[in-house]
Amino acid sequence: MELSKKRPILFITGAFVGNNCWDEWIAFFCAKGYACSAPPWPYKDASPAELRSRQPNPDIASIRLAQLTAYYAEIAKNYTEKPILIGHSIGGLMVQLLLQQDLGTAGVAIHPVAPQGLLTFELSFYKSTWHPLGLFTDSDESYLMSFEDWQYIFTNGMPYEAQREAYDKFVVPESKKVSRDGLTEAAHIDFAKYHPPLLITSGSTDHIIPASLNYTNYMKYKDSRSITDYKEFEGRNHFVLGQPTWREDAECILNWLETTTV
Repeated sequence: MELSKKRPILFITGAFVGNNCWDEWIAFFCAKGYACSAPPWPYKDASPAELRSRQPNPDIASIRLAQLTAYYAEIAKNYTEKPILIGHSIGGLMVQLLLQQDLGTAGVAIHPVAPQGLLTFELSFYKSTWHPLGLFTDSDESYLMSFEDWQYIFTNGMPYEAQREAYDKFVVPESKKVSRDGLTEAAHIDFAKYHPPLLITSGSTDHIIPASLNYTNYMKYKDSRSITDYKEFEGRNHFVLGQPTWREDAECILNWLETTTV
């Protein structure tokens, strides 16, 4: 594909981290000729350190999944041509939600939060989601992940120094309501509906979104006219965007995009 013909990429950030998590990915895909952007969530247009200093943050606490999906839908509609959508975690779920609205030419959901109705029996999932969901806490107060939870939920298996550096660089306060909305109609996917090409990726060591849950998500798609692919990466945790292996993942995604969307 000629560089001038390559479509824009809209990167959609997941929960608990700032949009700076895409910096290396943007540099990688821009070098391949794509036009890339990673707009921050509403109320998160500041550095992670600055956002943490504002905790608790009632504006962030107010964010809902339907509002967030509509926000990215408007961004996607403002492109002169449909963008490629790439999202991580709940950003991956939003990729699925936007594709079923036909707002992207293709989508990549990296370790996506499962759509409404999909569950897992993996103990790590329940251990990881207990504090972020905060079911017995005030949903009007934003949630800031502790470093201890970060070590288990995102960066399990990494050296302590790398975990600490990543926490300081990326972690932001989060809306409990957004996390809870993953259990509601706001996260509903019509798996029988036609959709643009979709790649779902997973990681073998992801605690909060186990690979088995991503595979269930993939297998639920039923429309034979649609391209739906799945790839599990060995040794990837939920911090997949920042692991030393991120470039290998990006190369795989690039290859899928260029062989699927040409």
